[in-house]
Amino acid sequence: MTDNFKLAPSILSADFSDLQSALKICDGGNAHWIHVDVMDNQFVPNLTIGPPVVKSLRSKTQKFMDVHMMVINPEKLVEPFARAGADNITFHIEATDEPENIIDLIRSCGCKVGVSIKPKTPLSDIYPILDRVDVVLVMSVEPGFGGQGYLPESSEKIASIKSFLTENCLDRVSIEVDGGIKLHNAKSILEAGADILVAGSEVFKSNDPVQTIKDFYKLSN
Repeated sequence: MTDNFKLAPSILSADFSDLQSALKICDGGNAHWIHVDVMDNQFVPNLTIGPPVVKSLRSKTQKFMDVHMMVINPEKLVEPFARAGADNITFHIEATDEPENIIDLIRSCGCKVGVSIKPKTPLSDIYPILDRVDVVLVMSVEPGFGGQGYLPESSEKIASIKSFLTENCLDRVSIEVDGGIKLHNAKSILEAGADILVAGSEVFKSNDPVQTIKDFYKLSN
């Protein structure tokens, strides 16, 4: 298990009418990243936020802004999110037939690159491009809505990706996991090989969100 994993609270589970308070919660708990779920109601059955919200958030925080695009035609949104202040932009391998072009586009905008994979997508779909990305995001629920339960088979997928990265001298690539992550299962997910944990409802729906963030970080002690 890594001793320096990053927690990325997902504002999808925060109060959208008061996102500045969500940022203060992340500051109070010393979360590393802010995770922004972008959904277009086409690639996934939900509609969330766009570049203007990221731009507003950027003006209120210096934390690493992790934008996860669950959208069709991701190439159309790369530049708007980069201009808005994204630090990392993740696209879905299922959303394009030309992942190399999207990777090049994200790089050209000065952002780190992430590629995400749905639970039922074979890992072989992403292996050919992992040497070109910074983050591989494993969806441990079906993307679209927060509050779902962690799919147990995700841990085996995480371990397989970790082995592939190690065998191919790609340890610089981080494994991010998103979906159903709770305090009670986070340690086992880290032990499987995760480097970054996305937590939404577990943080923002808790009685004490700041303490919950701190409790996550205690897991690696």
